[in-house]
Amino acid sequence: MQCSWKAIILLALASIAIQYTAIRTFTSKSFPMCPVPNPANCSLGLDPTDSPDKLCEDNQLLTSNFSRKIHILILATTRSGSSFLGQLFNQHSDVFYLFEPLYHVQYTLIPKMPQNKSPSDRRVMLGASRDLLRSLYDCDLFFLENYIKPQPVNHTTDKLFRRGASKALCSYPVCDALGPTDIYLEEGDCAKKCNSLNLTLATEACKDHGHMAIKTVRVPEVNDLRALIEDPRLNLKVIQLVRDPRGILASRSETFRDTYRLWRIWRATGRKPYNLDVSQLTMVCEDFINSISTGFSRPPWLKGRYMLLRYEDVARNPMKKMEEIYDFVGIPSDGNVERWILNNTRGDLSSARHKYGTVRNSAATAESWRLTLSYDIVEFTQNACGDVLTQLGYKTVGSSQELRNMTFSLIEDRAFTPFL
Repeated sequence: MQCSWKAIILLALASIAIQYTAIRTFTSKSFPMCPVPNPANCSLGLDPTDSPDKLCEDNQLLTSNFSRKIHILILATTRSGSSFLGQLFNQHSDVFYLFEPLYHVQYTLIPKMPQNKSPSDRRVMLGASRDLLRSLYDCDLFFLENYIKPQPVNHTTDKLFRRGASKALCSYPVCDALGPTDIYLEEGDCAKKCNSLNLTLATEACKDHGHMAIKTVRVPEVNDLRALIEDPRLNLKVIQLVRDPRGILASRSETFRDTYRLWRIWRATGRKPYNLDVSQLTMVCEDFINSISTGFSRPPWLKGRYMLLRYEDVARNPMKKMEEIYDFVGIPSDGNVERWILNNTRGDLSSARHKYGTVRNSAATAESWRLTLSYDIVEFTQNACGDVLTQLGYKTVGSSQELRNMTFSLIEDRAFTPFL
């Protein structure tokens, strides 16, 4: 049977499309992946005809800019002390720090996603979030333009979320209000005095720093980061920050007063509302237990990449924990970080009233939730999150008297050593 000329043309076009797809597949490949346990030693520009063993046999020859630069991710949940922990990297002179860039992914893809995010809504964000994190760690800040609304014009925007929380974005030359000899501006002053953010200048500033750190509360579990952790182009270190769920609930109730209104009614009246959204609490505990179970099982892909950190330990002994954190990530600390700790952990309790601030008496605030939550809410939380409390070393209370007795700490002494 003879084919019509239309069928022949269609077959030819299909053949061309298949060949184009194959070419794109091969030419878009990233640099070769090592068949050995340390793929970060692969380098760019080697002859692709070389054997796989040759690609990974000489550490000194094959160490690239990718493996020298350390990428840090603070994995946390809302109101767990992550802003405070982020400052321990933000103050370092050689660390480029970004505060919650995934905020823009969330409010572009799911603009009305509430505080108690459903599992399906959160999963929608994961693919886009991983792509953005990968680009940011490569200092490609232009990738953010896909999510900033309104979209930047000529790579310039004044809509970057909490720009002032990043020291590098409030310093010369990114902040044009400053000169080479000026110190950086604090967050409030940065928003007022620096003009719109030039993402080209920000990208160059990122490249000028030896390392990069990002803080996020918008990735549910460490398992969701596996693709990034195993990416040979990154040298990713994940610090998972956890906090007593009772403290998280107390802090959220004060900070997100509308969202947690029913919890506040329960505390004030002593009666649990029939329509209380308990997922606002249980989701936190589920994410914690899933992540720490993975971390405690020590899978090979987390080796050398994962550190579990309790907020309470950082609050009670910030200098010691700072040293342990920097030892884990493999970066020497500097005097800027130490000075910041001394200046920001010895305030009085009134200094903690600014809900997004980081200046406070850190040791006193670690268990201050015990003076605000009612015993029945604490008892409910202990029943809902018992596994998490046990695994992380938080003691339970059996009465209102125990709850209010501040001479008795509810934080067990535990040593959570990094998986090295």
